Amino acid sequence: MKTITNEEFGGERPLFAAKDLRLENVTIHAGESALKECSNIEAVQCTFEGKYPFWHVDNFKVENCLFTSGARAALWYSSNLVMTDTTVDAPKMFREMKGLKLRGVRIPDAQETMWHCSDIECSDVEVANADYLFMHCRNIKLDNWKQQGNYSFQYCTDVEIHNAVIDSKDAFWNTENVTVYDSELTGEYLGWHSVNLRLVRCKISGTQPLCYARNLVLEDCEFAPDCDLAFEESTLNATVNSVITSVKNPTSGTIRAKGYSEIILDENIKAPADCKIDTL
Repeated sequence: MKTITNEEFGGERPLFAAKDLRLENVTIHAGESALKECSNIEAVQCTFEGKYPFWHVDNFKVENCLFTSGARAALWYSSNLVMTDTTVDAPKMFREMKGLKLRGVRIPDAQETMWHCSDIECSDVEVANADYLFMHCRNIKLDNWKQQGNYSFQYCTDVEIHNAVIDSKDAFWNTENVTVYDSELTGEYLGWHSVNLRLVRCKISGTQPLCYARNLVLEDCEFAPDCDLAFEESTLNATVNSVITSVKNPTSGTIRAKGYSEIILDENIKAPADCKIDTL
C-alpha cells in the first residue's frame, strides 16, 4: 500500500481512481471529488474541506479525521466503510451506501444524513440537527446512540437499537421490524403507521404516541405525563409501568398499565374494537 504523508491537495479529482492508498495527515482543500472511483483507501488524521471527497469508493477506513462544513455530501454511492473517532461538520453525509461501521463519530449538523443506506452499525455516536436521518435505510444496529433531530428513521426496516437517547418528532414513521431496548424516546407522534415496532424498557414522552401502528409491542416501558391520546387505531400488546394520561380508541390487543387518567372509547373507534385495557 502506498502512503502519502503531510501533503495538501485541492481542485478537481486530485486522487481520482487511486487504489491501495494510505493518507496520513493529509489536507484536501476546496475542490470536488478528491477520491472518486477509488478502492482500498485509508485516511488517518486527515482534514477534508472540499465537496464530495468519497464518491464511488469501495473498502475504505477513515480514522481520527475532520470533515469541515465545506465537505458536504462527502460519502455517497460507496461501500464497506469503517469510520472511527471522526468529526463531521458537514450535512448530507452517507447516501446510497452499503456496509457502514461508525464508532466514536460526532456529526453536529446531520441534516439529511444516512439516506438509502443498508447494513449499518454504529456505537458511541452523537448526531444533532439531524432532520430526516436514516430515510429509507435497512439493516441498522445502534448502541450508545445519541440523537437530536426530527422525522428520523422514516420508512426504515430491520432496525435494532440499544441504550439510545433519541429526541425526534415523528420518529419511526412507516417503519417495519424495529426493536428499541433501554432507551429514552422524546418527541410527539412517535411510531405512527409502523409495523412490528417493539419497545423494551423504554422511557417515552410526547403527545399522541404510537397511533395507527400494527403489531405494536411494549414491554416494561414508562410513559411521561405528556403522553396523551395514545394508541389511536393501533393493534398492540403493551405493558406500561406508569400511569398513562389518556388512551384513545385502540383497535385491538391488550394494554396493561399502572393506571389511566382517561380512557376514550367513542363512536369513532374502528373494528374490531376489542382491545382489553387492564391495570397492573
